[in-house]
Amino acid sequence: MKNMPRVLVVEDEPAIAELIAVNLRHHGFAPTWAMDSETAQRELDAVLPDVILLDWMLPGESGLSLARKWRKDARTKSVPIIMLTARGDEADRVAGLDAGADDYIVKPFSTNEMLARIRAVLRRRAPEQAGGSVAIGALLLDAATHRVSYDGQPLRLGPTEFRLLHYLMQNAERVHSRGQLLDKVWGDHVFIEERTVDVHVKRLREALGPAGSLVETVRGAGYRLTAQPLAQARPASAD
Repeated sequence: MKNMPRVLVVEDEPAIAELIAVNLRHHGFAPTWAMDSETAQRELDAVLPDVILLDWMLPGESGLSLARKWRKDARTKSVPIIMLTARGDEADRVAGLDAGADDYIVKPFSTNEMLARIRAVLRRRAPEQAGGSVAIGALLLDAATHRVSYDGQPLRLGPTEFRLLHYLMQNAERVHSRGQLLDKVWGDHVFIEERTVDVHVKRLREALGPAGSLVETVRGAGYRLTAQPLAQARPASAD
């Protein structure tokens, strides 16, 4: 177990980066600072952090672009990313989450909020690393290797979609409201719109392809994952 979780701070303003780093060190974290995308990539190549604090507005490649790139890389795809942004409106927050961020902090922010969000993404990551697999019909999720497959074919899921699917599969056939999913998948500290859940459910269905019908919308109630569509589809495909 690491004594001091490593935090890569990607922030181009030295004063803000120094303030973040001082507070992180004071609360038991080991921060590393990168002021641009090039330096950030070098730091990532050298040592994989436990969390990335990523500023949206950077010189050269933007934080949004970096988040998308790191989510496509097998080595970095499961590292939690918290986006630091001065953009507080819903469309920008959804864009950040869609790019692969696990959470976001709107500037200016308090030290307590930053620490709470870092600890929350680390807590949410821990169960995935603990291992275990779950299967619904031909859909298989392996938490230890962070892999999902359907009928033996690998599927590519973003980290938020992975956590969402993991939770739904562990609680199959139960209906979950958007609020419940926000609490269980994103964490009850996150103050984001329930519409965010709809965005990620849509992305999850697209990523699941033919297995997307397992994720059902229950009108007026929320979502559930069910094996029923799969069971009904199998006899037809066997003919």
